Amino acid sequence: QVQLVESGGGLVQPGGSLRLSCAASGTFFSIYDMGWYRQAPGKQRELVAGITNGGRTNYADSVKGRFTISRDNAKNTVYLQMNSLKPEDTADYYCNAEIRISTYYRSDYWGQGTQVTVSS
Repeated sequence: QVQLVESGGGLVQPGGSLRLSCAASGTFFSIYDMGWYRQAPGKQRELVAGITNGGRTNYADSVKGRFTISRDNAKNTVYLQMNSLKPEDTADYYCNAEIRISTYYRSDYWGQGTQVTVSS
């Protein structure tokens, strides 16, 4: 059973910083792309940032220059460093990973979500 477990969300003032972590556990062969998505109330889930297993990154325009995604392949963990947070960053943040669990099967997995609230 593969699980993605997120941590690091919370309440922060505008201009502040938070670091999210997401660790994959269970039995699997390898992890490919990893990423962070968010969903604000009444809105669709959107991609925030993604990273390949080779380290290539991509970001939503709204977070470029403020957020940094990274990963530690030895720990099966992906991080999201969020700086200069704005109220519009308030959302539930979800970790996603494409994982190979057998020779012929790979699939997307999701974490349970962690809430980020930016408010004074």
